[in-house]
Amino acid sequence: MTTILTIIDRFSKACHLIPLRKLPSALQTAQLLVRHVLRLHGIPQEVLSDRGPQFVSRVWREFAVALGARYTLTSGYHPQTNGQTERLNQELETALRCLTSQNPTDWSKFLPWVEYAHNSHVSSATGLSPFEVSLGYQPPLLPEDNSRITVPSVKDHITRCKQYWNQTIQALKNTAETNRRFADRRRVPAPSYHPGQRVWLSTRDLPSRAASKKLSPRFTGPYEIISIVSPTTVRLRLPSHSRVHPTFHVSQIKPVVSSSLCPPAEPPPPAQVHHGRRIQRIGTSRRRGKGFQYLVDWVG
Repeated sequence: MTTILTIIDRFSKACHLIPLRKLPSALQTAQLLVRHVLRLHGIPQEVLSDRGPQFVSRVWREFAVALGARYTLTSGYHPQTNGQTERLNQELETALRCLTSQNPTDWSKFLPWVEYAHNSHVSSATGLSPFEVSLGYQPPLLPEDNSRITVPSVKDHITRCKQYWNQTIQALKNTAETNRRFADRRRVPAPSYHPGQRVWLSTRDLPSRAASKKLSPRFTGPYEIISIVSPTTVRLRLPSHSRVHPTFHVSQIKPVVSSSLCPPAEPPPPAQVHHGRRIQRIGTSRRRGKGFQYLVDWVG
């Protein structure tokens, strides 16, 4: 086992951790979703994922359409969009490090216990455990705790479930409002963009072969906005040789501003990004550390 498929419920914060031998294809991911999620919780209303090759394929897109679920992807170089999964991965790594530090090859054996512990732990966002939110009660940790659980009537059980759900809804709203208030302290409203507008693109997260990252241009472009995906996400018209996904968060761009008082400035030189250009010849090579460096003459 080399890979973990992490699935988390946005409402209850319950998770499913699925060990895999390798990265699954789009069809295998859809089958895993049916086997481990749909048969237990029903068809989801929305599926949010990162931009892995499994989730940008046509197979996965058609699978989401067939389910009738809204299909969304994280914006480029903005992991906060899928922050719940990122936070769960941090907790998962910490737990596995404590359990398997002596024998790391047995990590997959402890994965069910990590999942059980997470779903039993009280979430700071809801004030309840994922088990309480989704099931209406806290299951016992060990068999000797069964004496503490009393079997309620059906009416009492449904009433308690509704109470937990109402508490969870209110707690999620309060947590979201608190997080938004703290995050907005240093945020400024993004400019209003429209299709056809030209913008600069930040080179902070773009792959670059520049000799000095500090002295390379901070922005590249300008590029044209093709469409407005959401109020915080835009799609740019990138060069055909670019290997970067064209969807970006508004924090990664800024509008091109021109003034009538001075002529428009020349655009900065493009970042030295290697996009699969052809090599005309290799001049020489030298050993550097554990590898080699080559003096390359590119075509053109």
